[in-house]
Amino acid sequence: MFGSLIGFAPQCTNCGLDYLAFNVGDGAASFLILIIGAIVTGLAMWLELSVEPAWYVHVLLWVPLTLVLTLAMLRFSKALLLALEYRHEARQGRL
Repeated sequence: MFGSLIGFAPQCTNCGLDYLAFNVGDGAASFLILIIGAIVTGLAMWLELSVEPAWYVHVLLWVPLTLVLTLAMLRFSKALLLALEYRHEARQGRL
């Protein structure tokens, strides 16, 4: 399904489905930023209120965790959005 880290291949190697006909866009990234941002913010607030670490502990902990979670979940969420578009036969410019 994927030709690169987060980019779709032109078509399916098994059935020949044209992945470029679907428009997933940046929707997956927007959802992930909101969801993972809320989770990380809640955890950072909990850590700050319970342990009160130095500011650099927050930087060293939350920045890499946010990046890793977002990149790890991006493939899954893009594939899910493509599958939903396929299932519901969503296409651009239909009347």
